[in-house]
Amino acid sequence: MEAYALGLDQNFIRSRLEFEKMLVHLGRPESQNLDLSKTEGLIESIGREVLRCVLEEQIALRGPGMIGAAVEGSDAVPRTHRRLRAITKATIFGEININRVIYSAPGHTSICPKEALLNLPAQKYSHKLEAQLAFEVAKNSFDDSKDSVSSRTGVEIQKRQAEEIARRVAQDFTAFYGHRSLTTLQNSTNKLDHLILTTDGKGIVVRQEDLREVTRKRAEKAERKLKKRLSKGEKKNAKRMAQVASVYSIDANPRTPEQVLAGEKAEKPPLPQQKRVWSSVASDADVVIKEMFDEAERRDPQRSRSWAILIDGQEHQYALIQAELDHRKITANIVLDIIHVIEYLWKAARDFTKETDPCAEDWVHHYLLMILNGNAQQAAAGMRRSATRQGIKSRENIEVCAEYLHKNSALMRYDEFLAIGLPIATGVIEGACRHLVKDRMDVTGARWSLDGAEAVLKLRSIYASGDWEEYCAFHEAREYERNHKIHYANPERLEQPKLRLIK
Repeated sequence: MEAYALGLDQNFIRSRLEFEKMLVHLGRPESQNLDLSKTEGLIESIGREVLRCVLEEQIALRGPGMIGAAVEGSDAVPRTHRRLRAITKATIFGEININRVIYSAPGHTSICPKEALLNLPAQKYSHKLEAQLAFEVAKNSFDDSKDSVSSRTGVEIQKRQAEEIARRVAQDFTAFYGHRSLTTLQNSTNKLDHLILTTDGKGIVVRQEDLREVTRKRAEKAERKLKKRLSKGEKKNAKRMAQVASVYSIDANPRTPEQVLAGEKAEKPPLPQQKRVWSSVASDADVVIKEMFDEAERRDPQRSRSWAILIDGQEHQYALIQAELDHRKITANIVLDIIHVIEYLWKAARDFTKETDPCAEDWVHHYLLMILNGNAQQAAAGMRRSATRQGIKSRENIEVCAEYLHKNSALMRYDEFLAIGLPIATGVIEGACRHLVKDRMDVTGARWSLDGAEAVLKLRSIYASGDWEEYCAFHEAREYERNHKIHYANPERLEQPKLRLIK
């Protein structure tokens, strides 16, 4: 009993020695004079080595992965030759060495049961370490991310390696959202009244070779005013559009046009539930919009709920949405963002009044109330008649606004939308464009590679949708299948790692 209490059994000897060394170090007079911050740093530094030893020795306790005299590969060839070899992997505690038995046969790929038992990555870095790096990349620059992870783990990661890790971690994004079970999600959202779909685009500055063909040709023809910097008007030919989409559920919030105009809000206005947001710069808009409908149908396969699609009036997006509705034979309300309508009204008001004239506010109020009551066509006609009666000659903004109202009146049945409690503003997707794309991708001087931008957008989408832990478990399970399971004729012989698979 005394030997056990002193930690002198045969397991974790090095770990105990390192721990004792740490305690001795902390007990020295010079350590007792340190302030709290320096003491924390000292324990963190020495403690990391203790934990590294614990991890290395715990894995060694499991043995080298000998599971018999021979192991049959997926090619039905028995591997009978065995040899013991060590491999080094970088973990969140530092680098560790792992001894494992390798089974081989002449002319055939060797296989290693211990690597499968541990679900070791094919690359140097552990899945946990890669996930930490990817989490940082989703929020910060590659340089800041690698420095942050290195300071916490002691593992040095180069920028190019950080970029590769981000792409590797993000590779199962489509599979995760395409095949996960949404039974729980369906049960939790069926009680909510409306299923909302919304989409928009946001530009990202990319390398010239990664621009879409039309934009690239314009960029090649354009004459640069400055050698080192893009001048005003030149930046648009350096951007590739990322399509952003969101699907969420929300309870009905019925209100009147007068309440909306007065800014009245319910005591507890309903909030979006089970919100998923994502973006892609590699895929075209039609692909992302198709994915948006796929996600909505996974949530409501029986199409038993009220569907609404919020847009900002961009004609190409509207055409793609309408094509999906027709193809899938889905009935949904398409709602034009009221904020965009208000912007058109304010521009038109400037043709009637001076910019500082308080009458402009009354003018906007008058026509906005008319539009909220479902009379967009009448509002368009009314402002044109008013401009004619007043003899306004410079009326370009009035005509643009009137044409906008006339063309989109079918999407501006706000009296109906408000009565059934639909949202009429695209705040969710506007926020997603800013948070997913602008805040991370719109870095001064940055020119993204297409693969790098796509990986970061996927990682940010996973995090913003609240799926990070679930996705990482799914990604590790997929890594097990890719790197290990496929190599064995009888993978059930392996004691499969306890991964939290997505059912």
